[in-house]
Amino acid sequence: MNSELSTQEISDGFHTFKELYEVRRVLNAALFNEWFKLKKYNVHKSRKHYDGKLCFNGGWFIVYAELPKGQISFHYEEKYWDEFKIPETDKALIEFDGHNTNDVCRRISAL
Repeated sequence: MNSELSTQEISDGFHTFKELYEVRRVLNAALFNEWFKLKKYNVHKSRKHYDGKLCFNGGWFIVYAELPKGQISFHYEEKYWDEFKIPETDKALIEFDGHNTNDVCRRISAL
């Protein structure tokens, strides 16, 4: 029997990775849904990246938002598709600008 923890079970003593990613997904869905409802920012979701290729060869999708300071995006498993009540596009409408986690945090914080 393997006694090693899976990555999802690793904890900081308060929360596991699984819990933190779940909260991140739920918060992102609420935020993107609200932005769409308010027509605040251009948001959309797609099963394909800008180049037309399936996200991670299928079973995943990407959500994008165009913010005043730049784009942000996140990938989620297909099972969470309906949580994001935002427009669906055949492919991502925005070419990835190379943003990383720090860029995403700065762009959201600037709002």
